[in-house]
Amino acid sequence: MAYMIWGCFPLFFALFESVPAWEVVVHRVIWSCAFLVGLITLLGQWAPIVQALKHPRGLGRVMACAVLIALNWGMFIHAIETQRAFQASLGYFLTPLVNVALGMFVLRETMHRLQQVAVLLAGVAIAVQLVVLGELPWITLGLALTFGTYGLLRKQISLDGVSGLFVETLVLLPLALGALIWLSSQGISSFFETPSITALLLASGVLTAIPLLLFAAAARRLKLATLGFLMYINPTMQFLIAWLIFKEPLSPVQFSSFVLIWLSLALYSWSAWVSRGRRPAAS
Repeated sequence: MAYMIWGCFPLFFALFESVPAWEVVVHRVIWSCAFLVGLITLLGQWAPIVQALKHPRGLGRVMACAVLIALNWGMFIHAIETQRAFQASLGYFLTPLVNVALGMFVLRETMHRLQQVAVLLAGVAIAVQLVVLGELPWITLGLALTFGTYGLLRKQISLDGVSGLFVETLVLLPLALGALIWLSSQGISSFFETPSITALLLASGVLTAIPLLLFAAAARRLKLATLGFLMYINPTMQFLIAWLIFKEPLSPVQFSSFVLIWLSLALYSWSAWVSRGRRPAAS
């Protein structure tokens, strides 16, 4: 569900053409934080948050997650606003490889042979697209590295999805409020520019929080490599939106690499399914 919602994000953020990407990030932080206050109050889950805030020394990973996700948001929105949806899609195709590498080298997770072949195929597909771009794709690499590392750190945070996300946005809130006050004092804020822009900025908070809550809950329950390969749902949807709706040009080589990536996903999924079926017998 998280990846499907993220997959539709290009359609939503394409509506912010007149709003700078960093200003959209400011409002995403503010209104997602406000939405989470109401949700946490409704669920009565303030205890773990208060407990976490009493020990600020243990919030290092949370602060790192906050910075990484803010950078990721900004780069993604910039990509959509500058008609680089294919680069954004490629970045999220590359993210699972970052997840797999981090899972193997940092968390010491193991992979079966078919899964290794799947990673190799995905690597070939990504390499083909990187060559076709003909330049250093900083948006692609930035999105992959920030979200891949965010997934690793989020997996190591003991806070549940709601509490963890609230603390992350709370860390960014003073900066976001300061930026909003400065924009308003300079008369360049887009917040009250038109009713539609105001409504979109408000809605960005809710649409930011919901998939991140789902992702945080999944990250604590799945192997990082599995989490990474499921993420192909997100860039595939973004790829199709860029191709069929935004009408960005698509070369035969790019389409071939797209097919290779789906083949790698099929291999990984088959290997995961077979190994899961054998586990009860082995035990």
